[in-house]
Amino acid sequence: MAYRSVFDAGVITSEFDKAGISPHFIPCIWKWVARNPSCEWTDIPSLPSAAYLVLNSKFKPLTSTLHSRVDSSDQVTTKLLIKLQNEAFVESVIMTYDTRLGKYCGKPRPGGLRSTLCISSQVGCKMGCKFCATGSMGFKSNLSSGEIVEQLVHASHISSIRNVVFMGMGEPLNNYTAVVEAIRVMTSSPFQLSPRRITVSTVGITHAISKLHNDLPGVNLAVSLHAPVQDIRCQIMPAARAFPLEKLMDTLQVYQKNSKQKIFIEYIMLNEVNDEEQHAHLLGKLLETFDVVVNLIPFNPIGSISQFRSSSDVKVSNFQKVLRGTYNIRTTVRKQMGQDISGACGQLVVNLPNKRSSVNAELLTDIEDLRL
Repeated sequence: MAYRSVFDAGVITSEFDKAGISPHFIPCIWKWVARNPSCEWTDIPSLPSAAYLVLNSKFKPLTSTLHSRVDSSDQVTTKLLIKLQNEAFVESVIMTYDTRLGKYCGKPRPGGLRSTLCISSQVGCKMGCKFCATGSMGFKSNLSSGEIVEQLVHASHISSIRNVVFMGMGEPLNNYTAVVEAIRVMTSSPFQLSPRRITVSTVGITHAISKLHNDLPGVNLAVSLHAPVQDIRCQIMPAARAFPLEKLMDTLQVYQKNSKQKIFIEYIMLNEVNDEEQHAHLLGKLLETFDVVVNLIPFNPIGSISQFRSSSDVKVSNFQKVLRGTYNIRTTVRKQMGQDISGACGQLVVNLPNKRSSVNAELLTDIEDLRL
């Protein structure tokens, strides 16, 4: 039989309820497993005898295993290949930042190292974005909430995770129930992540965006916009046909009115596709009534998605100047981490590890800084 992950919150709560076991034991179990992922159930002290029976018959501490890890040449990015119980694989990426580098508001940054985990919500993806390697896999399956949380468990044994971004494999809002449940586990004991340090990225699933703030108050929303007009979006993001730009922007207006939170706009820079000055002005006009941070993302070529080319640094800089100077929109340029291990934005596609040419991976602006 297929066992469930003990981090599948809904399932273990239901099973404990049917057995007459108090749910207050569940965080204790999660804490023990998070610290000791290879434990046996009998290792956990002070549980009711009925709890051991339920755990042994229905659950595994972890249903996934860390198949391999690959570190970038500069040691700031680590890609994890995680094998699921059904033999499928997903990838997660740990990105480490030194908050003492550079200045913020003219003052030295406090603190030290902190890590962000880029997490997957599906095996593959059905959105089919033409610039994204994950889309070339097609859609395989949804992850359970427990399988999503287990990525955090695996990563936490490599680095202390401060932020989580759902920007890995899959469209998170197409696996809405499991993602919501997983985030609720991550923000509860023993993980205790702040909702403000969790970001969910979407291509624009409007009906799910409408529910997100009520279900996950405080969690950040990032929208993969990538073009300022509908026809270009449809060319590079086939799913945009189902979520027209006008409807998406109306949905975001309501979301921001209700949440009172910044929205992060992801915009991949594709040479001679969406990176001209006219596109910058169209984007500025589209967003000028919103409270947003626009994140310009260099295109990362990989495998079969070679019909696109990266925008030049000059084009990216000019694009940023238009958004900032003309429309007063806060705009950052993402400096990539993990290109040499195919762990950068848009590069996640399941391959067994191999040697790749070394490319210097530069520090990336952390999502935590963008909120300020």
